[in-house]
Amino acid sequence: MSESPPIEKSASKPSRFMRLFYWSSVTAIWAVIGVGVLVFAYALDLPDTDELWKIGPKAELSIYAANDELIARRGRRGGQPLQYKDFPPALVQAVTAIEDRRFFSHFGLDPRGFVRAFWANLWAGRTVQGGSTLTQQLAKNVFLTPERTYKRKIQELLLAFWLEAQFSKQDLMALYLNRVYFGAGAYGVQAAAETYFNRPVQSLTIGEAAMLAGLLKAPSRYAPTRNPEAARARTLTVLGAMRDVGHITEQEAVALAGAPVSIVNRSSDAAHYAVDWTLDQLPDFVGRPRADLDVVTTLDPRLQLAAERSIKAVLNRYGEARNAGQAAMVVMSPDGAIRAMVGGKSYAESTFNRATMAKRQPGSSFKPIVYLAALENGLLPSRLYEDAPISVGEWQPKNYNEEYLGLITAQVALAKSINTVAVQVSEETGRPEVIDMARRLGIRSRLRPHPSLALGSFEVTLLELTTAYAHFANGGKQTLPHIITDVITSSGHVLYERNAPKALPVVAPHHIGTLNEMLRSAVETGTGKRARIKDLDIAGKTGTSQNWRDAWFVGYTGALVVGVWVGNDDNSAMAKVSGGGLPAQIWQDFMVGQKSLSAEVVLPGGEAPAGGLRGLLRRFFGG
Repeated sequence: MSESPPIEKSASKPSRFMRLFYWSSVTAIWAVIGVGVLVFAYALDLPDTDELWKIGPKAELSIYAANDELIARRGRRGGQPLQYKDFPPALVQAVTAIEDRRFFSHFGLDPRGFVRAFWANLWAGRTVQGGSTLTQQLAKNVFLTPERTYKRKIQELLLAFWLEAQFSKQDLMALYLNRVYFGAGAYGVQAAAETYFNRPVQSLTIGEAAMLAGLLKAPSRYAPTRNPEAARARTLTVLGAMRDVGHITEQEAVALAGAPVSIVNRSSDAAHYAVDWTLDQLPDFVGRPRADLDVVTTLDPRLQLAAERSIKAVLNRYGEARNAGQAAMVVMSPDGAIRAMVGGKSYAESTFNRATMAKRQPGSSFKPIVYLAALENGLLPSRLYEDAPISVGEWQPKNYNEEYLGLITAQVALAKSINTVAVQVSEETGRPEVIDMARRLGIRSRLRPHPSLALGSFEVTLLELTTAYAHFANGGKQTLPHIITDVITSSGHVLYERNAPKALPVVAPHHIGTLNEMLRSAVETGTGKRARIKDLDIAGKTGTSQNWRDAWFVGYTGALVVGVWVGNDDNSAMAKVSGGGLPAQIWQDFMVGQKSLSAEVVLPGGEAPAGGLRGLLRRFFGG
């Protein structure tokens, strides 16, 4: 009986579960490797963590006005950086309650907070919550840039883990509160306590601590010096968070909610622009400050406050209707000393200094420079010109209102800001001569010998233009804008003391006197009539750039030179705002209060020099 051959068992195929498990494992391994490589690459690009210790105590710079009044302090405020034991418990409780409730228990990343923020943002379709811990915020503030990229977030997390491994929670809290920004130019909680409450951190009340903690989300938006209502509402939110986690009782929360927090604004809003510019100049005189310094400036607190108020008053009343969002002002003595500087409507909203940094077309406010060059070339104010359509090559300049007056004098043409005549004067004088005059008067911005130079088509700063006009107020002597007079160490050692250089003449006094008479007409009967002040000797000129983008008025007396610019940061057009409008209004509003400074000071006159050697000397040296 034959045996049947054995039946071979076929190899069993892997189950679907096993295949899924295999490929999932492979994918996971490669994912881990990929993430590891990515993390390693980002870790190689991490900043040097030794910088943490280099951002220690800074030199404290005390900025004083010309009358020795303290204006501001920058750098370290209130002594050495604080330690954890220096913070009142209410401050730490307020910060953790609103910013990072599990700060003392997590390891640098709060998984619960991260998941909560992820779902909240996903549900809203935009970023409405942040999942960063205080440690992550510290890493970003000290080491990283504020850019929103995946690389930065990964680096932020890696640095947070490193910080958690290196420091105690108490040290991390101290590092954080000594560095974070609280608005109004205050970095660190000690500076914030002094700025808003004029008291040390140790003396903060629970309400004050809650207000400071509330600023961390959006310092500029919630700064009580800028938006008291928003700051108050945010403080109530912080008190509610403190109640929810048990730091204060319901009864305490209600009582604190009803108790107002008093704000002490120790320095004016826009004075920060002048202080910033002062500190920008400081290294040129003493290098990088490494010790506490007293910096004495030329600023006049009364003029500074008046300048700020004038800008805000006019913009608040007319700005929105005329689509004029910003303004700047420079107030200087005829010798170039800066008495006040306002770089914008609100420093809290924007620290960009439009007085020193913004380059804009001056329009017709550049024309006095053209006419001064022409006066040197022999122009007489009584010289007749035909105000009619003209062409320079293919370029055809037009008047502001596209109307023409016919035969008029040079003086009338400047007073009424006639474009066609200004171009004729420039072409007769020579564009290189006009540029040379601008350079002698302190304008350093780019100028080119294009026919439109006569109409102010090349951009300058308000500080440059105001400095140029200062030469008109001082009789043609060289003027350098300056703000620092003395720099003294805490031990009394004088590092810098300004010795005013001899003011050399750059333009003959009689030419300046003639121009002053022409610019008096611009205020009395011309485009600057809105700047007139009864019984005050004033000269000045308006300026309006193309499409109503920039409006200027620079006016002066024998005691003060004041330049005003109005416009928008995005260079958008205003609603037909000319230099004779809002800028002249701001100028007059400011100068009315300073009438006593200028009432007895007469502008340099315009007598022609005598003949012979004596006349020649007078013409060139003012003798």
